[in-house]
Amino acid sequence: MHPTHAQRLREAGLRATAPRAAVLAALEDVAPHRAHLSAAEVIDAVRPRLGGVSVQGVYDCLDALVSAGLAQRIEPAGHPARYEARVGDNHHHLICRRCGATSDVDCVVGAPPCLQPSDAAGFLVDEAEVTFWGLCPACAA
Repeated sequence: MHPTHAQRLREAGLRATAPRAAVLAALEDVAPHRAHLSAAEVIDAVRPRLGGVSVQGVYDCLDALVSAGLAQRIEPAGHPARYEARVGDNHHHLICRRCGATSDVDCVVGAPPCLQPSDAAGFLVDEAEVTFWGLCPACAA
């Protein structure tokens, strides 16, 4: 049996409010090919579940989910930030330069941090963030 969204929030140390549960559900219940939502898309997804919800309220929920490790914020240069529920596996992303479509790519090598810097400058590296840029199939056609 899978834990409910409210249970997952509580397990992460968050109060299980209706807006937080709705935002988490929006991120987790999206189809895999649409798993990287902008804040505007999250707002559109939660409004039918909650009725009126403020833009700032959704941003606050997203920030809380990211801080608790239940969501990840992706900030591709030149595109709006995107949010996803896939966390904890150090995966990477493919991003279309034209339309901003985003897809997950499993770890380049298979074990975090995936890549080793030529000089870690004394840092204890535990994660590598790689973004592959190009054109998605639709934009390339």
